[in-house]
Amino acid sequence: MTTIGTPLMWTLFGLFVLVALAIDFFALNRQGAHKVSMREAGIWSLIWVAVSFLFAGWMWWHLGGLHDDAATSELADTRTVEFITGYLIEKALAVDNIFVFLMLFTYFAVPAEFQKRVLMIGILGALVLRAVMILVGAWLIAQFHWILYLFGAFLLFTGIKMWWAAGKEPDLEANPALKWIRRRVRIAPHYDGEKFFTVVNGVRMATPLAIVIVLIGIVDVVFAVDSIPAIFAITTDPFIVLTSNVFAILGLRAMYFLLAGAHERFHLLSYGLALVLVFIGVKMLIVDFYKIPVVWSLSVTVSILAITMLLSLYLPPRGKGGSAYPFPPKQPPTSGEGSS
Repeated sequence: MTTIGTPLMWTLFGLFVLVALAIDFFALNRQGAHKVSMREAGIWSLIWVAVSFLFAGWMWWHLGGLHDDAATSELADTRTVEFITGYLIEKALAVDNIFVFLMLFTYFAVPAEFQKRVLMIGILGALVLRAVMILVGAWLIAQFHWILYLFGAFLLFTGIKMWWAAGKEPDLEANPALKWIRRRVRIAPHYDGEKFFTVVNGVRMATPLAIVIVLIGIVDVVFAVDSIPAIFAITTDPFIVLTSNVFAILGLRAMYFLLAGAHERFHLLSYGLALVLVFIGVKMLIVDFYKIPVVWSLSVTVSILAITMLLSLYLPPRGKGGSAYPFPPKQPPTSGEGSS
């Protein structure tokens, strides 16, 4: 596998991730369970975006962006644009994760003060999962070039499917994973603080919080399958693929609390994400006939997302008057609902 990642770059990146997670855990434990305000979410979102672009700037400098040699400077420019493009694509696709997280938190009536810890655990799982999938995917592409065509066809199909599903109310009751869990796990009728297990009438049961954690893990798997092939259309360099994914995920929790209260305003964003996936899928399918420049990919992605977000502000949701909540809050399922 060809990569710009030197042992020094991998080490520094790994240390940064460990320090960032340690700071996050320290802040979480110090603050305790609390409802995250829009101000707090906004500050952390800006911090993560700033850190991501600082990393891009450092990488550009480290690769020789200021070097007099034209080839070295061009390599630095290309890899930096690939990182930014991959980061923006992964960040955009993470919006769909956020809407599903919102659906889960609403369905299970997760108290606002517990959501932060749930997302933290979900993000840790996503980091490990994506690291494994990226390294395996990069190895497969290096060994079997034709896999790019499978990725392209999959993204094209996913984009079309996402377009037809956009705007439709999700049905969590029909989710096979939730049905499977209900048949095999006793679910407590109430929360017990931030505990994952509790005792009800002498019977040990999983709390609704534990079920939400499991479902978020499943969501991470599903969306990783969609998003990881997308960035391989931009670059096959494992270092760029992994770092852009990790930086996008590290800011996911803050972005959730920032967008959770305003998701209705961007009701057309799913259509934009569908178009982005279709574009990337086509890009992968024609890679051996015409290689679309990375700068074009960045421009198309930003343009599609910007247009759909702006249109969302001017066009209210059809039949909802622009303000209806897509899924009313429900009580968490109890142990009597299909538990064993």
